[in-house]
Amino acid sequence: MARTAHLNAEGRELVATAVTRAEQGTDGEIVTIVSQRSDQYHDAALHYAFAAALAVIALAAMSPATFEAKFGWFSNGWGEASSRTILFSVLIAETIIFLIVRYTLAWAPLRMALTPRGTRSRRVRRRAIQYFKVGAERRTEARVGILLYLSLDERIAEIVADEAIHKAVPAERWGEAMTALVDEVRAGRPAEGMAAAVTRIGAILSEHFPKTENDRNELPDRLIQL
Repeated sequence: MARTAHLNAEGRELVATAVTRAEQGTDGEIVTIVSQRSDQYHDAALHYAFAAALAVIALAAMSPATFEAKFGWFSNGWGEASSRTILFSVLIAETIIFLIVRYTLAWAPLRMALTPRGTRSRRVRRRAIQYFKVGAERRTEARVGILLYLSLDERIAEIVADEAIHKAVPAERWGEAMTALVDEVRAGRPAEGMAAAVTRIGAILSEHFPKTENDRNELPDRLIQL
């Protein structure tokens, strides 16, 4: 799937309209956030660089004769390598390997591709919860706020619900909304995916928290881009 850019004005309007329509049938408040990336994953680059450096030491320990032969090749046969010289050569080699891997992974797309999906999922979930705590949690009188969060570079979305929604709606009920979102994102249409997911979230909320006369719009309908 091609890398997706931030949503344009038309896309933002599409999502905002979907939120407004979804909330017409429910007291629930839907917050939508799109982020380009949930983490920089610099620690993943360091992990790979350290692993590569340790691999040099492991190879030297398993086959010291190979390093002695390489030293003889570089020195054109002038003298026999001492243990100190070999150890110093290993140190230089692992430093070079560490720097090569570390600066190669400074390129974000490669760093992202090599970060395990489980790690990316956990970071997206953590960021979604952080945004939910700031933007939706306990900001409605009836505790009926819900966050739909999409992290574009990771291609992962999360739904985080406030207390009343969490108690009333099983987590698996959001599966259809997530599927609709992911399918559109994979097709390069994140705005359409967000709007489709919002529509399905609204339908579920209307079952458990139907619109009442005293309901008011407590949270903004607009899409938040970070």
